[in-house]
Amino acid sequence: MKEITVEELKKMIDNAEDFQLIDVREPFEYEVSHLNGENIPLSGIIIESDKIATDKPVIVQCRSGKRSAAAIMQLEQQLGYENLYNLEGGILAWKEKIDPSIQVY
Repeated sequence: MKEITVEELKKMIDNAEDFQLIDVREPFEYEVSHLNGENIPLSGIIIESDKIATDKPVIVQCRSGKRSAAAIMQLEQQLGYENLYNLEGGILAWKEKIDPSIQVY
């Protein structure tokens, strides 16, 4: 599984690179804090896969990196995605290394 660090994601955002960010946490978690990604909870990732790009990098994130890894495994194994990257450490790593003011739970 391909991974990306929060520092690499921050650089992509700062450079206005063309990518998609998917947040696989539950809506109530997304409401607490998010990185402006599209919220598609893990439980609906296959059902809502038509919302996930196939023609550019897609970074998948959650709270710590575990659910996003599970989402990527499902998408790669069941639907053949090859453009997915897991955000190492999830939003917890983002708080620790990029933005200490972001709320986490």
